[in-house]
Amino acid sequence: MHKCFISCLLLLSLSACQLNPSISPTSVTKNDITSAPTAANPQLASLIDKAWQLRLESSPDLAYAQGDTTAAGKLADMSPEALATINSKEQALLDSLKLIDKSSLAKEDKINAQILQYQLQNSVDLYRYKDHYLPISAESGFHAYIASIAKGRFNTEQDYQNYIAKLTALPQYFAQQTYWLKQGLNSGITPAKITLNGFENSISAFIVPVEKSGYFEPFTHYPKHFSDEQKQQFTEQGKQLVSNTVLPTYRAYFDFMTKEYIPGARNTIAASDLPDGREFYENRVRYYTTLNMTAEQVHELGLKEVKRIREEMQTVINQVGFKGDFAAFLNFLRTDPQFYPKTPEELLKEAAYIAKKADAMLPKYFGKLPRMPYGIQPVPAEIAPKYTTGRYSGSNRADEPGYYWVNTYALDKRPLYEMEALTLHEAVPGHHLQISLNQELTSLPNFRRYSYISAFGEGWGLYSEFLGLEAGFYQDPYSNFGRLTYEMWRAARLVVDSGMHAKGWSRQQALDFMASNTALSMHNVTTEIDRYISWPGQALSYKIGELTIKRLRKKAELALGEQFDIRAFHDAILANGSVPMELLEQQIDDFIKRQNNKS
Repeated sequence: MHKCFISCLLLLSLSACQLNPSISPTSVTKNDITSAPTAANPQLASLIDKAWQLRLESSPDLAYAQGDTTAAGKLADMSPEALATINSKEQALLDSLKLIDKSSLAKEDKINAQILQYQLQNSVDLYRYKDHYLPISAESGFHAYIASIAKGRFNTEQDYQNYIAKLTALPQYFAQQTYWLKQGLNSGITPAKITLNGFENSISAFIVPVEKSGYFEPFTHYPKHFSDEQKQQFTEQGKQLVSNTVLPTYRAYFDFMTKEYIPGARNTIAASDLPDGREFYENRVRYYTTLNMTAEQVHELGLKEVKRIREEMQTVINQVGFKGDFAAFLNFLRTDPQFYPKTPEELLKEAAYIAKKADAMLPKYFGKLPRMPYGIQPVPAEIAPKYTTGRYSGSNRADEPGYYWVNTYALDKRPLYEMEALTLHEAVPGHHLQISLNQELTSLPNFRRYSYISAFGEGWGLYSEFLGLEAGFYQDPYSNFGRLTYEMWRAARLVVDSGMHAKGWSRQQALDFMASNTALSMHNVTTEIDRYISWPGQALSYKIGELTIKRLRKKAELALGEQFDIRAFHDAILANGSVPMELLEQQIDDFIKRQNNKS
């Protein structure tokens, strides 16, 4: 579940909505924004445009990033009426789309129709399963993601007026989300209580003196052209709003969560224990794999992959001459200080060094590279304790890059031997490269340029870790073990996610399985298992996508022989943006045909 992630991750991690460089938010009006380029089939073109306009209407941040200046001072409307209206319109679009004869469509229109149907069906499904009752997860929630409004553009007086309007609207936004949390309490649709241990800390992190609040930060510095009078006026307004509006809102939310919500959250962990839970989880399996797989098939595949990777890990243990069994080696990796950074700066510098090495490998493996660069930042402190080890945070502005986030919290739980695999996955050739290229595909309609299909994106990220092996990374055997433990991590996900949500596994059973098969620190094991509990199915994307890409590469290598070009193959994988696995296979089949015709 967790619809909040779908919108928040558009900005904060996986499928970040980057501002189209050809559009200036100061000069484009709402009527100028279209889903261009237009599909050849008029009926499909109309549906694509309506779906895109609906997405813009429901996401002011995306609308503003796309040039709609009227959305600049708005927050998303999460009221029952607004969500019901969106659902009704999406259902109508989906029904109309299903009536189109797909066999009569041109090739590109078939792809557009299939991806649009995939997106609309998911939105309709999530509403039916009451995903909007869960705007929080084990990692964080709406209260942390909404704070990104303080990171926006502050160049003009109007920018500050827009920000003030958002701050003024914050209590209503929290009230709307709290309404859905209460509906969840009443119907048994909540995160598992065990995953909410310490959740209140992610709220209290925002309850600070006004001058230390991230919401006040925009009022501490101004553009040079602002007069002293303007600065004083906005500073006073900012202090009043943060003091009298923002902080009371967070205090009330903290009280609600600690006194009512967390104590009332469900004691079970499985998605199958939710209303219509078994059906819901199988739906999530199909959505996140983009294949017609069942939970049982995923589980068996996971066990097979765990066995294979475990044998490779043992080879590395033998290589370093370690005297002891597998469990002893894992304990050695988790406890020996040589493997851990001493300061946040050391960890960030290591990430930066690896990232620069990764930049240098790109021309050898890719014919087309993105224009947008990326930077490296620590995970924001307020969410770091329960956050994953690293993530890609994209940009929704043309004048700001994407960022590779590195978690610098609990340094004794952030082993350096994992950093090569993490960096290749989150930065390049992983998420930054793939997402940035996706957004630069101006030949695609916007609903595809600014979207993210998890099996494709996460599969590509995991494949990127493997690609590093060919590119000369993992020369140190411990780093290679880190790569294998990351691969094992993703394989174990298939087992524990399906185990907990479909096969009756306990949380402790999942923790033990992950801990006994990977070198992840126990802190990371715990945060990851709680993430899978509160985000059913998403963890399946990685291995399924990676295995598909590897299989397609082998297929192309066998078919093309000496004509196989790794740069051309990677360009072909990324050529149509984020697509379901079935479509990816079709485009690689087309690639093979084109390459054969050249010879």
